[in-house]
Amino acid sequence: MCLGAQPMEAQAAPPNDWDMLTARPEAIEAWQDMRFGMFVCWGPVTLTGLEIGWSRGAPRGGEFRVRQGQGPTPVEIYDNLYKRWKPDKFDARQWVRIAQEAGAKYMIFLVKHHDGFCLYDSKLTDYKSTSPEAAWRHDVMADVAQACHEAGLKLIVYYSQPDWHHPDYRTRNHHRYIEYLHGQVRELLTNYGRIDGFWFDLGGKPEDWNAVELFRMMRTLQPWLVINNRCGLPGDFDTPEQRIGPFQLDRPWETCMTLGTQWAWKPNDKIKSLKQCIDVLVTCAGRNGNLALNTGPMPDGRIEPRQADRFRQIGQWLKPYGRSIYATRGGPFWGLDCVSTRRDDTIYVHVLKWHEDLLRLPPIPKNIISWRLLTGGTATIEQSAKEIRISVPAEYRRPLDTIIALELDGPASDIEPQPITDWGPLTFGRKVTASHVYDRDPKATRRYRPEYAVDGNPARGWTFNPGVQSAWLEVDLGRPCTFDRAWINEPYGRIRRFELQAKQGQRWKTFHRGSTIGEGFSVRFAPVTARYVRLHVLKTTVNPLIGEFQLFKAR
Repeated sequence: MCLGAQPMEAQAAPPNDWDMLTARPEAIEAWQDMRFGMFVCWGPVTLTGLEIGWSRGAPRGGEFRVRQGQGPTPVEIYDNLYKRWKPDKFDARQWVRIAQEAGAKYMIFLVKHHDGFCLYDSKLTDYKSTSPEAAWRHDVMADVAQACHEAGLKLIVYYSQPDWHHPDYRTRNHHRYIEYLHGQVRELLTNYGRIDGFWFDLGGKPEDWNAVELFRMMRTLQPWLVINNRCGLPGDFDTPEQRIGPFQLDRPWETCMTLGTQWAWKPNDKIKSLKQCIDVLVTCAGRNGNLALNTGPMPDGRIEPRQADRFRQIGQWLKPYGRSIYATRGGPFWGLDCVSTRRDDTIYVHVLKWHEDLLRLPPIPKNIISWRLLTGGTATIEQSAKEIRISVPAEYRRPLDTIIALELDGPASDIEPQPITDWGPLTFGRKVTASHVYDRDPKATRRYRPEYAVDGNPARGWTFNPGVQSAWLEVDLGRPCTFDRAWINEPYGRIRRFELQAKQGQRWKTFHRGSTIGEGFSVRFAPVTARYVRLHVLKTTVNPLIGEFQLFKAR
């Protein structure tokens, strides 16, 4: 055991009926209760300010081998960065302190990315932070583990099973690499005290890593582990990356997302606003997921001050309102800019953006016996067999999140979840069809689906193949609705001519014509009543991305 590592408590023998490929239910429940964690990606690559692993200019092994030299940093430079990397201001306790000030309940710490460099004292390689050739000979994992254990912060290890530096990886000697991988995982779970989870990356097939034997070895050493879905096996939870996961109760998930624009530190990077961070955190919890928000410490080892400040601001918000996030489960309501969480006999309704003065929620088979605004002020609640009506005066609507706590006459957990359909955009979550879909790259196709244009996530959307000039996206609103405003997100600004159309009888009638769209395009027009609407692209420089197409009720 490394100096200062927390001893692991003695465990009874695992049950005979446990295959050890999935976590015990109580471990998953405890992980879900935490809801918010800090992801930390760090390494010698910070000297370049470029992305970790992917900026390495060398073959990447296996399916990536044909993509040689894609990274901008020559391999002879990238692989020797550790020989001049001296983070003299590194302080793991300060990292942990910032995580706790942020309200994070766990830390995911990267010990090895795809570049193969190890931030711990592995006995199986010299490509590590404790190497005799390292300018800074330090067992980073030992410090992080000790700091987490001392502070009571749960620790999850990120370990990339792909390794583009190892000579045996994805070669005829790949079996030797599998032995290396298993040996390193054993080191991490033996030498650093209690580890609460393992975060693998890039997936693959179970046989690529001998994953069944690997998982059983891991849980023999630390039975409480939760393990993600990126090692060829389903694992315990899904990991939507840089996007918010869907509402689901049957499968745990965790959104992993960067505070800036890349995982490793980038100088003068654009970071998310506090509003964006709270929106993501609340929406994750409301959809029944966790959030792991990433920071990349600077080359000297410090978390960049403005990133540290943003994390602290999140923590300042969580102090009074964390009861509506921690230990909750998503639902029973979920929609765009309005979700709810629940615990015991309480539903917490979170309104992230007020589209209308009156919020209408679906009915529930429980009586609301009292309510209050956690964020201050008063609200009016009316409950009927058809709906729940919530009205909050404008002066009590908070820019970050307006939280209404509804106390029920029974448990909130057994209420069936229902989407919020009478609030905000009419197109949100509706049935979508398109004249063309993108099918050039099978791996990318799943990122460019028509329904993504109405899912509330501008980071993904609908597109079509290059060379196509005219294409349309059609949305079925479910019933005739009257609308007078559209909001469209087309981040690359490629469209040069388009029309908005409504179906009247058997004909399509154009109610708005335009040239460019771009990011965050909004337009008002005379009220239109229709069930079917279209965004018709008539001319584009190359295939555009429609991140969002939303229509709003006429007021």
